[in-house]
This record gives sequence, C-alpha cells and structure tokens, in this order.
Amino acid sequence: MIEKTKILIVEDEMIIAANISLQLTELGYDVTGIMPRGEDALLHIKDTKPDILLLDINLKGKLDGIETAEAMQKTHNIPVIYLTANINDDHFNRAKQTHPYGFISKPFKKLDLQRAIELTVNQISSKTNNDQTLQNMESLILSDCVFVRHQNSMVKVCITDILYIEAERNYCRIYSKNKEYVLVMTLKDMVEKLPSKHFLRVHRSYIVNLSQINEIANSHIVIERKVIPISKSLKDELLKRLQTI
Repeated sequence: MIEKTKILIVEDEMIIAANISLQLTELGYDVTGIMPRGEDALLHIKDTKPDILLLDINLKGKLDGIETAEAMQKTHNIPVIYLTANINDDHFNRAKQTHPYGFISKPFKKLDLQRAIELTVNQISSKTNNDQTLQNMESLILSDCVFVRHQNSMVKVCITDILYIEAERNYCRIYSKNKEYVLVMTLKDMVEKLPSKHFLRVHRSYIVNLSQINEIANSHIVIERKVIPISKSLKDELLKRLQTI
C-alpha cells in the first residue's frame, strides 16, 4: 500500500482553506489539518508531522507565515509552499530565507495547486533517494579505507591515516594525518560503522586507531602528541588488543 503524502494547510480564510482541502483530497493527498494561526500549526506539527506545509504568508495572529516557517524549521525539516494574495519585495526576500519549495498566488486554479504539490513531492523523493545513496556509500567499508562524507561528496580516507575520532555532542570529528572531517553522527553509530579490528572506543568521547597509539599511561594514551583520556573499564580491553612485553 502506497502511503499518501500528508499536507497541513495553514490558512486563516476558512472558505479558501476548505476549498484547498477538498481539492487536495480529490487529488489523492491526505490533509492532516486546517490551522488558522501559525501558533496552532506549530502545535499540530509536534503531534502529526506532515510531509508538506501549505502556508499562507499573511496570517493573522502573533506569527505571520514566514515567522511560522522559521519557528518550524528550528525543530523540523518540512518543505514549505507559500500561499499569497500579494507579495512585496520585503516579504519575498524574507520568505527566500526559509528556502520554500514554491509560491502559489491567490486566486489560483486547481491545476496551479496540483503542479506545485507534484513538483514538491518529486523534489522530496529525489532528495530522499540521494540521501539514501550517500548513506549507503558512507557505510561502505573496503579493506584498507572508509568513505567519509565531506561537504557535498564522499572522500576516501585510508584507515592507516586516521588517528582518532572525537565526539562533539551529535557530531564526530575525524582526525587524520592530513585533514579533519566533521560528520553528523554519534560516537556510538561511528563505532558500528568502523572496522573493529582497527578501532576501539577508549572513552565516552574518543575512538582511537590502535595502530596509531604511541604511548599508554595510567589514565591516558598518546597519539601524535594528542593526549586522549582512557576509561578504566576500557583499558583492559585495550591492552588485550595490543602486543605487550
């Protein structure tokens, strides 16, 4: 069963909103709700995350449409299509900052609405497929290298060049001999992706390349002059993995 695209309508003119809802339903979309205020829309999004936000720019209330989009984007990444009867340069420049997927000018025909929604759905599908491809590439591990996402591409990094990985909240910073790479990934996820025969988590914030360790002390190890703390509970595991005399 193909899941319907879910669309939230945020429009304070209820006759227009009801007409849009009817047209979207006839086109095969799932309307999750009709909200007259931006504040109401933000509460609705928390409970029922729609796939697309159809948002009137000139909303009445504390938040206009653009401010509603800005508030939503702090916690969600939902594509926005703006509805507007008229838009001046100031409104347009503000709206551009929220990176909308489209504008629909009032009054509009059913075909205008249909095309705007279809184009947005296609863009969402294309982005999802691209992200999945990148994730698959990111997970690809060869015998002597890993692929790391860097800016808009995947870069091959030799395992022997990786020194250590440090966690920074929901980010991981990979330190190699020649460059640093920052990934949106937890250290736990990083452990699962890296080949265990080469890497070991030695602290809640650090993974090290076993072949790069220069020195082991009671409470830390040293890699390329970098002092890295080691947890007591993990030190025994580290020593088991290394040849000692």
